[in-house]
Amino acid sequence: MLIMKKENNPRSFLVINTFGIGDVLFSTALLRNLHDNFPEARIDYLCNKKTAPLLKTHPFIRKVFIYERDEFVAAQKKSIFAMIRKYWQFISEIRREKIECAIDLSLNAPFGFFALLAGIGKRYGLNYKNRSRFLNKTVKIDGFTDKHVADYYLDTLKLLNIPVKRCNLEVYTDAASKAWAMEFLSQNNIPKEQFVIGIAPCGGDAFGKDNYLRRWPPEHFSLLIDRLIERYNAKIFIFAGPKEKNDVMGIIEPVTDKKAVFDLSELSLEKTVALVEHCQLLIGNDTGILKFADGSNKKVVAFYGPIDEKVYGPYPYDEKRTIVLKKNMPCRPCYNKFRISPCNNDRRCLKEITVDEVMCAASNLLRS
Repeated sequence: MLIMKKENNPRSFLVINTFGIGDVLFSTALLRNLHDNFPEARIDYLCNKKTAPLLKTHPFIRKVFIYERDEFVAAQKKSIFAMIRKYWQFISEIRREKIECAIDLSLNAPFGFFALLAGIGKRYGLNYKNRSRFLNKTVKIDGFTDKHVADYYLDTLKLLNIPVKRCNLEVYTDAASKAWAMEFLSQNNIPKEQFVIGIAPCGGDAFGKDNYLRRWPPEHFSLLIDRLIERYNAKIFIFAGPKEKNDVMGIIEPVTDKKAVFDLSELSLEKTVALVEHCQLLIGNDTGILKFADGSNKKVVAFYGPIDEKVYGPYPYDEKRTIVLKKNMPCRPCYNKFRISPCNNDRRCLKEITVDEVMCAASNLLRS
């Protein structure tokens, strides 16, 4: 029997991931493995401003460092001295913590360089397009293509010679947001036993102007909401981002029983997580909110069009609580190696998913 020797038992880690909500939540399986293998070690995290609230509430994370590219660009525009001062303050803050090991999931060379300047001796991570020149040990990848992103992240732990286990994603919120959620339910006369279904009908910010490509048609959502209310006497929580409020209003407008529908498009991430925890089922496009439901162990019906659900979908896939709806086309998935191709098939991979199919999927999950 081969016994692996842990990599000198580091006493502190810095996980680096400056991508969006989904990618950060995919890294929570890595955090669980780090904690289980090094229970006494300190774990810090470097992320962007948007995802920081999700990490500040995570029980395994001691400190969160924020890298917001726009702030560094703004400093550079002021002067070269302002830029140097900004980077010096950023790196010095990390350096003060005397971190022993960095795990770089950023796929970008500058973050390995930051870790080097911060005095982190052991620098491990993913090597994409040879961007890992400042890392000591790497796992070479050609993009996220043939397995789930969370598994790519877990592969970096093999560089530490520790046993790695696949485990559920995890998402947490703070006590104040949980209290706010209870007050929200009380003020809206929603009792504990009320059946609540969450809907995530938009697409987030990741694709910019191409976000519409990952959306099930809004008119389908309107019809679906009517049928869910009729069949289950449900309250409907619609989750979206502040920039998507007009989209949400357009979906609600044709709904017959508008009193049963709640527009939650302007909530903070912490409050959104707190209300997702009160949903029995979440139905939606591939968004961060879908990942909140997955990390909260909720039942999920998910729509996947241009994106490969085997790479970016619920993790690990559990048919008892997850159903992915899609229409396989020769061109699908058209999002590969961080690029999306123009759609020449009028989004048939999403548009051809019917409301009846969604109702059937929801019924099957709820029965299980």
